[in-house]
Amino acid sequence: MDFVGGDLVKPDLGRWLADVEEHKALAIYPPHEGGYEGRYLNRLRYQGYYFLDLSARGLGDPESTLTKIHPVCPPSLGRQPVARWYFPPEVDYRLSLLHPDAKGLIVWVYEAKVSLRLSPLSHVTHRLRCFSSLSVVCSFRLQVLSKAELQFLAMLPDLRPKVRVIAECGNWRKFIWKPLKQISGLEPDPDAEE
Repeated sequence: MDFVGGDLVKPDLGRWLADVEEHKALAIYPPHEGGYEGRYLNRLRYQGYYFLDLSARGLGDPESTLTKIHPVCPPSLGRQPVARWYFPPEVDYRLSLLHPDAKGLIVWVYEAKVSLRLSPLSHVTHRLRCFSSLSVVCSFRLQVLSKAELQFLAMLPDLRPKVRVIAECGNWRKFIWKPLKQISGLEPDPDAEE
């Protein structure tokens, strides 16, 4: 049953660990109020994983940022010369620094897909409160990472066997997860409507 706060009672941490090991890349849907993902993150930390936390908004091209030497151009402030710095691949660099007893590296990507709820006429509704028909609320999903970028993140554990990927792809009433390969379209989704 789906009770409010039901995932606090339901013992699903064992299934979480088994799915991380089986699928290697998961799309998670935590509740809007947050805090639930910390339980699942800590359970992975207790198993011996280390974390690389990234925001999808500032990630750029995931393939070049995570697995290749990539240039970064800092902003030119006035008369300063335009500079270009080269950084090592994030995943390979972190893997080289891992303790020999570590189980692996978790790449945790925040805001891979973001749901927004906007009121485009909110400034009008303050002036015209008597006209309730003007308060139109729009709800849409902003795709921060493209389908190809999600597919690369889903295939990253195949390229680097000690890496696992967790991508936050939206929100739900309780903490749920699905294989990232199904979300990105690499495998058929059995729950999808035809």
